[in-house]
Amino acid sequence: MENAFTILPMSQNFTLVPGETYTGSITVVNPVNSTSDFAYSVSVSPYNVIGEDYQADISNVSAYSKIADWITIDNPTGSIKPNESQEINFTINVPADAAAGGQYAAIMVSSDPSKQESEGVSINNVFALGSIIYADVEGEVTHEGSILQNNIPEFSTVTPVAVSALLDNHGNVHENAIFALNVTNALTGEKIFPTDEDQNNHFSEIVMPETTRYITRNIDNLPALGIVKVEQTIYYNNEVSTVSKNIVLCPIWFFFLVALVIFSIIGFIVASVRHHRRKKSTI
Repeated sequence: MENAFTILPMSQNFTLVPGETYTGSITVVNPVNSTSDFAYSVSVSPYNVIGEDYQADISNVSAYSKIADWITIDNPTGSIKPNESQEINFTINVPADAAAGGQYAAIMVSSDPSKQESEGVSINNVFALGSIIYADVEGEVTHEGSILQNNIPEFSTVTPVAVSALLDNHGNVHENAIFALNVTNALTGEKIFPTDEDQNNHFSEIVMPETTRYITRNIDNLPALGIVKVEQTIYYNNEVSTVSKNIVLCPIWFFFLVALVIFSIIGFIVASVRHHRRKKSTI
């Protein structure tokens, strides 16, 4: 049976002072309901992002990922019984000459195939999960970023509908962007999002230093056909941007239905004209 696992939390935030030492932990959970233990291996990788869509890069080192060398894992290998968990502790030793600004790393947990095989367990796929460390070193920190785009489409043939934003960060530390969405039926005024069950219409995203990030979010539970009013507000680096638009929702099948009706009407008119001409010619 193939083992699966999860790690908690998926990300952590630290504020660091040069020359100080910090501790933290992650929890590895083996939820596989089987008779086999899960052998794991833990390592630390630099964490960077590539492109506006933020593809994770855990291979290349940058000025913002030196923290990977500051982190040591207390118990880097081990084994977890089915439906149990293991806390893994780590220590961050911040150099006295650490530069101010953001530092990012990924604590990677992977299955250990050598141990699994030695215990007689067959592993078909060796995979890894990472807990991201977002840290900022105290000192001369620069906050420079802006909202480049706040986009809401005006027409869509499919649901869910995606709203988007483009944010840049020219500073030396990550910034947190807050998004607020409100969606109503433009014809009836009925609230669609947030629902009464979930009143939280906010979500947040991190923008890494010296990057530009394109962020999208899907709006669910929309009618397939109709008009909805969408308002998106972005709070980012002391800047606020609000855009409100009506989105016309019209699925592809509706175009075919309208086309069918139009052609049917045209066909009926043509047939009626021909019938009238034939009837007139017989008189």
